[in-house]
Amino acid sequence: MRLAFHLFYNQFAWTYDCVAWMVSFGQWQAWGQKAILHLRGRRVLELAHGPGHLLVALGERGLSPVGLDLSLAMGRMARRRLRKAGMAVPLVRARAQALPFRDGCFDSVVATFPTEFILARETLHEAARALRKAGRLIVVAGARLGSPDPLARFVRWLHRITGQGEPLPRGSESVLREAGFASRTMEETIGHNQVVLVVAKKQSAGGADQAE
Repeated sequence: MRLAFHLFYNQFAWTYDCVAWMVSFGQWQAWGQKAILHLRGRRVLELAHGPGHLLVALGERGLSPVGLDLSLAMGRMARRRLRKAGMAVPLVRARAQALPFRDGCFDSVVATFPTEFILARETLHEAARALRKAGRLIVVAGARLGSPDPLARFVRWLHRITGQGEPLPRGSESVLREAGFASRTMEETIGHNQVVLVVAKKQSAGGADQAE
């Protein structure tokens, strides 16, 4: 399965938008954009920016996004999309586990439908380091399809066999807490579907802050 996802994000990146559209019934971008309402501040880092849809949406709202992705193919796709939108958004090729940014330089960090890298301790500690005091980490972790029709049932089955059936593994909150975040998981409705988000706030040194 890891190999399949690797190919999907690299050699077969050109199929990404089509596949995402099919498995979400055309709602993929709308699901991802649910993160925007929970961001704080203007300086936003998107981890694993993919083809760049969210970066464009962030720029259209007057924010100052920076995109990070390890995939050269995704970088090319995002660059073309940003150029077409007339936006000059910095794109960085690097690993989320070793962010090439100074401490406290972002107001928010966001990731939409990420793979398991997002809950790696190295990723979370790097996100906390790059965030300013009380900065936010927003993760669009997944979506639950509520439609009863046969196609939706098939897509739910497909999500289960690819490991996407449960957006967050058990123990996620404790991993976030160890990295210095106070987090809460919430669901937002789009049509028949429920979008699952994690809203995590960087805690102060005393660790008494709560996720808002």
